[in-house]
Amino acid sequence: MSTEDRRKQFKLYKEDVQRRGKPFYPHAMFHDTVMSLVVVSVIVALAAIWYFDSGPEPGDSGLLGPRYTEEADPGTTTFIPRPDWYFFFLFYLLVIFKWPESVILATIGIPTILLVMLIAVPFVDRRRERRLSRRPVAVVAALLVIASMGILTYKGATKKESLGSENVAKVPEWIEAQKLPAEAEPGATIFAQLPCLGCHSYLGTGGGFPGAPDLSAEGARGRGIQYQIDHLKCPSCVVPGSAMPPYDGLTDQQLQELAVFLEASKGSEGG
Repeated sequence: MSTEDRRKQFKLYKEDVQRRGKPFYPHAMFHDTVMSLVVVSVIVALAAIWYFDSGPEPGDSGLLGPRYTEEADPGTTTFIPRPDWYFFFLFYLLVIFKWPESVILATIGIPTILLVMLIAVPFVDRRRERRLSRRPVAVVAALLVIASMGILTYKGATKKESLGSENVAKVPEWIEAQKLPAEAEPGATIFAQLPCLGCHSYLGTGGGFPGAPDLSAEGARGRGIQYQIDHLKCPSCVVPGSAMPPYDGLTDQQLQELAVFLEASKGSEGG
């Protein structure tokens, strides 16, 4: 069929739609039903493959991953949290805008601006031209969006991180500011690696959970090494109603080192 014939057929189709209309039933309803069945079928098929291809024991992984995994350990010092793959682009934006003042720009500002621009496109460009060769601005913009999302996702997926790298880098500053003894350094490193600073604060670092005390002068309270160990193992046993998770997954040596660090942290009084 020639180009001229296709144009005639399309013109007849548009005239017919304009004259008789195109009812929701059965046209659009049929399309929606078929697409819904396809999506559900794919989900069921993937779930079946995941279930029957993986073993019943934790760690028995199949084509789509393990059926069961080990229980999460809140006291681990080796786990590096990573976002799901569809958030890798946003994750890498935080790497680029790593300064605290620019976090809002990376997480809210840039995605919101781009989304608003995308929503505004149909209202700004009202031309009826659909051929890609006649829409260079739209084509270039689409390619740039796809390329930027792809590159940011790839960079986020391949980024290598060291455990608690930002907090661990501050350990020497803590030692100098608090005049910590040498035996407190291992505990300071463990403290920086654990998610403690997600709730507590220490010399201006961390914080964010209401009610979680600042630990910069924890040692000045004179609670003792054993108190710190018992509290780390079972916070709610020592402080009834405490929302702090237990760190019973730490070894006795790690608990001892962490307790030594906390007791050596005496704030303005020095170590």
